Amino acid sequence: MSSEKPDTRTRILDSAWKLLESGTGGEVRMSDIARAAGISRQALYLHFPKRAELLVATTLHVDAVKNVDARLAASRAATGGVERLDAFIEAWGNYIPEIYGVGRALMAMQETDAEARHAWESRMQAVREGCEVAVRALERDGVLSPDHPGKRATDLLWTLLSVRNWEQLVRQCSWTQEDYVESMKRTARQALVRQA
Repeated sequence: MSSEKPDTRTRILDSAWKLLESGTGGEVRMSDIARAAGISRQALYLHFPKRAELLVATTLHVDAVKNVDARLAASRAATGGVERLDAFIEAWGNYIPEIYGVGRALMAMQETDAEARHAWESRMQAVREGCEVAVRALERDGVLSPDHPGKRATDLLWTLLSVRNWEQLVRQCSWTQEDYVESMKRTARQALVRQA
């Protein structure tokens, strides 16, 4: 195991991540992040001239540390549309609990903080793109339900898989994580896959 100290950029991103996860939804300021990283505000601004850049970079850093690409490998390798849909829902559904702390903080801040809103929206746009690819795979296979063509199917899947829906079902209604994922897969198939 290496005893090397992480580089300054990594320390900044780790500090921002930790502050977002431990916060109560209040604004996480650049000065707070600089202090937590053990650097000056000026040094922080050399790495991230804008707070929005830092917040977006933090979400990308979380994805890199948690190896989101490996989590999506089964979805990306799927040869059939239904297989891709299920694999995407499983990957994203099981990832939500791991990013929930950062997501909750950004969602809480977004009403009054344009930079937090931008960071959260950019990550949720990536989820939407994953939904769109899964829907296109269903279309390619000729099994997309005519009830929800193209964009409507993407809209529906994206909404179904929202962090707020996960929060309500798992955190508030006490569903197990496994029940949540299996129910989302079943619900998505019922809504989006043409019934024989």
